Amino acid sequence: RAQLEESGGGSVQSGDSLRLSCVYRVYTTYYCMGWFRERPGQEREGLATIDIDGKIRYADSVKDRFTIAQDGRKSTLYLQMNNLKPEDTAMYFCASDGGTSLFTTDGVCRRSKYDYSSWGQGTQVTVSS
Repeated sequence: RAQLEESGGGSVQSGDSLRLSCVYRVYTTYYCMGWFRERPGQEREGLATIDIDGKIRYADSVKDRFTIAQDGRKSTLYLQMNNLKPEDTAMYFCASDGGTSLFTTDGVCRRSKYDYSSWGQGTQVTVSS
């Protein structure tokens, strides 16, 4: 399994920005990586995914405010979060997995938590109004 470690969370005010980082070590050449979050009392939801070719997919709820990016030289995945809102308060996780079953019929990575087996420990983001 891949090894993943998130950082960059914190406590911010509504409207602020944060950039989360996930340093990774993956052992397959054909993989998807993604950012997920778990809000209090809710299931873990997929926010954004990226594959080895750079194809990106966002959840509708964040596509205008969040940006996923990957720096292969640094083995780091990023999530730039702008205009944060109190409802963005959550534990944020990065995840990875490999294999063709991770891809939808239109060739982008799936965003369900059930499709990923490697997870970081998470980083907490708290947004106050």
